[in-house]
Amino acid sequence: MDQAPNPVAGQPAPSGDAATAAADCFITVPDVTLPGGIVVPSFRVGQFACSKGDDGRLAVTATGVPWVNINYHEARAACAAAGYAQVTERQWLAVAIDAARQDCNWTGGRVGAGKLFRGLRKGSVSGPQPGDYTPADEKERRWLTLSNGERICDLNGNVWQWVFDDLQGDENGLTTIIEADSPSLTATPYPSMKKGMGWRPEERCDWSGYALFRGGCWLSGRCAGAFYLVGGWPDLRYDLVAVRCTQPIGVSDPRSLVAAQP
Repeated sequence: MDQAPNPVAGQPAPSGDAATAAADCFITVPDVTLPGGIVVPSFRVGQFACSKGDDGRLAVTATGVPWVNINYHEARAACAAAGYAQVTERQWLAVAIDAARQDCNWTGGRVGAGKLFRGLRKGSVSGPQPGDYTPADEKERRWLTLSNGERICDLNGNVWQWVFDDLQGDENGLTTIIEADSPSLTATPYPSMKKGMGWRPEERCDWSGYALFRGGCWLSGRCAGAFYLVGGWPDLRYDLVAVRCTQPIGVSDPRSLVAAQP
């Protein structure tokens, strides 16, 4: 079983009534059919990894530094307190697959040519960076473009992000056994560590009790990528793992949404 990053101390998630988030940045993901036929309906996802606002609540902005040192349970609570939901495994795969189908996201200029762009991963920074940071190395391109022209930051590096497992997880989104034929493993278009996919297990693995995280961090090296998949203990806080949130189509004010996980 793969080892998660070393835990470090952090602060608990905020609590209280959901705050208005008019400035939060979301993009629309189109309907996506995963390999195998699972349809993921259109939804809205944070354009950036979540940060912690001046009021102590979750925010989704270009200038906010990703909120790390937050464990899986705290991340879920922080998303819900803001009126959002934590990104699910199906949703993450939908975004990554849609991006992988676009020529502009490949170093060779067409799908399958070269590698799928990967973000901050070479140790060129010493910690998580806000969305408006531009790396000097063009090979650490943080942005991926979807089929509808929307752009998303850091699906492929900078910080890993907790994911609610709605494919093989339990009612709390914690992983059980990932079978070899699970879309978590088979939906990736190329093998592990090939074509910029990032690392993932390639056979059945027992991660029972783990929480998934994806994407890679600023120290992941060649292992980083939009399809990177690993697990960690949900009660621990890591200085490399943040969170990304979602909301249904048509919701503009989080106070109108009763946030709930699948």
